[in-house]
Amino acid sequence: MSEVKNNVLSKDNETETKQPFFKRKWVRRTYFIVVHLFAIAGAAIIGAWGVYQLGLTNNSGTIDKNYRYLMDVAEMNALAKADTSAQARQKMELEQYVKMAAFGRFYPENARLMLQTLRYCDNPAVVSQMIAAANIYTEKNEQYNEYIEKVQKAINSVKQKQSPNVIPWMATEEWGALKVAILKDKHLIDSAANMTGVDPRLIVGCLVGEQMRLFNSKREMYKQYLGPVKVLSVQSQFSLGVNGIKDFTAMQVEQNLKNPNSEFYMGKSYEHILDFSTADPATERVARLTSYRNHIYSYIYTGCILHQTMKQWQRAGYDISNRPDVLFTLFNVGFSQSVPKPDPKCGGSHITIHDRVYTFGAIGFDFFFSGELSKDFPLHEKYFISDDVINNKKKTEMVDNNISI
Repeated sequence: MSEVKNNVLSKDNETETKQPFFKRKWVRRTYFIVVHLFAIAGAAIIGAWGVYQLGLTNNSGTIDKNYRYLMDVAEMNALAKADTSAQARQKMELEQYVKMAAFGRFYPENARLMLQTLRYCDNPAVVSQMIAAANIYTEKNEQYNEYIEKVQKAINSVKQKQSPNVIPWMATEEWGALKVAILKDKHLIDSAANMTGVDPRLIVGCLVGEQMRLFNSKREMYKQYLGPVKVLSVQSQFSLGVNGIKDFTAMQVEQNLKNPNSEFYMGKSYEHILDFSTADPATERVARLTSYRNHIYSYIYTGCILHQTMKQWQRAGYDISNRPDVLFTLFNVGFSQSVPKPDPKCGGSHITIHDRVYTFGAIGFDFFFSGELSKDFPLHEKYFISDDVINNKKKTEMVDNNISI
């Protein structure tokens, strides 16, 4: 029986092999399957194209239930620009601080982001938009809303005062003129700060103390010249330049730069920032500091004094790098009175401004933490740069690019 079956299969195979290729059974079946698969795929593609063209895949979406509120929030910025007066801005910022205080209690991460935005964005309306946008989600938080209401009520219970600066000497016309004069020298102060590894705001603090002293010891000169044209006063007798640096102090600064054994030594990369270009250092030094056209050297010497004094105390085991009040005081009293000790005090020479007595160190300190001029001379985390950050060649180039005595 099996032999008969095998003979039949053998004959079928022989018959299959004798037929033309495209008429063989397995070829026809394979062809049929492939053609149908392509047909199905083509139909699917055409169908998908048709669905897409008819827009049947579009997600029509829905209108957010808060769309009117969201639209109002988006338009707040334009509305805020309609009133840009200082009083309106101050009122807006006060309301923001109240709301951010509440966010700080309930949603600290949101409060942090708002404060960060307020710091870097010079537009209070943007922060108001942030607060308004977040308020969509605080609507049902009764505890939060009660807290906001209490704080707002406490704020409104006292009428806002249009009083002068809380720091008396900053409410004077002298300070108003001095701010303008300082900003004219911003690029020089920044360059000197980079060259000496000192925060620019420290140099400005010394400048403020010395100029406020001059403004009030020479009031008639201020009324005639300093006030109207808003320029810095340059000294040329006992003290030199806009920061009142004495000749012998400048000489000691130069010596400290070159002497690795000095307790005031700043580091190798600073050694040549005050090199002289002539064979007459005494004359060149005076010319540097008393230039009316360019105050770059006044700021370089100031930065060096601050940095060298900080190094002296650091080597003695006392860190005053984060004590601007002490640094301003030591700048004022000089190297001879800079004696490292565990309990440094703020002080210095007395300065009378409108019948009120201040010390040099206190005036510098007032400025440093007042927020005044912080856009141009911001507060930084560290006030000094290590001596390997900026190489000597770059420092020399910075001096050359800013010198025009």
